[in-house]
Amino acid sequence: MDTQFVWKEEFNLGVETIDKEHKKLFRIINKLLLFQEDEATRRWACREGIKFFKQHAANHFADEEDYMTSIGYEGLEQHRRLHKGFRENTLPALERELEELDYSPDAVEHFLGVCAGWLIGHTLTEDVAITGKRMKKQMNLLPTEHLDAVKTVIIQLLFDMFQLESHLISDSYNGEKFGNGIYYRLIYGTKRNEKKQEYFLVFEENLLINTVGKIMGIKTNKLDNMILHAARYTARQFVKCVMEQFPIDEEYELKSENLLSFEQFQKVFERDQPNLSLLLDTGAGYFAYCSDATRLFESGIGISIEAEHAMDEVKEYLEKQETANGKPRVLVVDDSMTVRQHMSELLTEDYDVTLAESSLSAIRNIAFNKPDLILLDYEMPVCDGRQTLEMIRSDKEYADIPVIFLTGKNDPESVKKVKALKPAGYLLKFLDPAEIKKNVDAFFQK
Repeated sequence: MDTQFVWKEEFNLGVETIDKEHKKLFRIINKLLLFQEDEATRRWACREGIKFFKQHAANHFADEEDYMTSIGYEGLEQHRRLHKGFRENTLPALERELEELDYSPDAVEHFLGVCAGWLIGHTLTEDVAITGKRMKKQMNLLPTEHLDAVKTVIIQLLFDMFQLESHLISDSYNGEKFGNGIYYRLIYGTKRNEKKQEYFLVFEENLLINTVGKIMGIKTNKLDNMILHAARYTARQFVKCVMEQFPIDEEYELKSENLLSFEQFQKVFERDQPNLSLLLDTGAGYFAYCSDATRLFESGIGISIEAEHAMDEVKEYLEKQETANGKPRVLVVDDSMTVRQHMSELLTEDYDVTLAESSLSAIRNIAFNKPDLILLDYEMPVCDGRQTLEMIRSDKEYADIPVIFLTGKNDPESVKKVKALKPAGYLLKFLDPAEIKKNVDAFFQK
């Protein structure tokens, strides 16, 4: 197997004892990767790996905490809680899973992915703090200043963790789809469970492959189970780093995490856009960061990832994503939420459906994720279907996208207006759903 965990210069913290232990961790993960595909040695290697991680957790964490004490590091208690969580919760859960599944290849992938993700985040975010390299906390900010500070923190973290020079595309990201995306949701709450914070991290697949996958030395252009498991744990620590920059009265802990389909993710934006939503171009792929402390959290959206079945759910999620990515892409543009949801439910089984509520939203969606067909409402306020189509046709890159008009009028004059724009067709909204689906199917069959 040619996968090897790659040590990079930016991993060096400048504290000899800590850097030495981190390098040792890299070496043991590489040995486990080497033995992963050999059934005769897989079980033995994983058992030895668990023993090593347990011993490392006891010794290395103690050394780190002693060092933090010696320099008077103010984040010692928080760091200690993170160490305790990995030692007492994460590792035992992985060990039980390995034993229960008899060290199957999938269980080993999960174990290695979690350890790799924890190590990437641990080295590039948590341990950076004790060297004094982390940014100063943002104190007593006004709303506008807070937004600017969050932008700065996100861009700096992307550089610290992945050496990516990112730039902000939009500070009002509206849930548009960009390429093949991974939609990760985290909900944090206080111990009394009265206050909650919700976060969404959206990764273009290429971004994960080119960052987490590259650090892990995985030579592939396809997202796999191990990369996604590692990305989950890296993303958790990314969010914790953001939270640490903005002091709050109470300590928040992770309550639940979800991997969402694009349809589930878009549903959240249809209901209520988060109060902070940033879209960035990292140079290696698009990345969106969204957060909200005010919404009523809706349960049952997406896969709820629990320790005892995370492996199966991540695997199933990737399989569904792969299936969805192979479908023709249809963009539905309509100012009516009812119509949008109706069309989504009607077409989602066979098509990769994206929704837009306005002309502006449609143009943004087309720019990020060029569709194979646009179903465009003709009677929209502000900028109607005619004007939207003219904008689409004015750009050479998008001029050839076929457009079928959706209209609620079937009088001769209205039909004549629609046909004059030479669309690929037009559909009456009040048609039987089966008839609408039949027409869309017929278009792609041509």
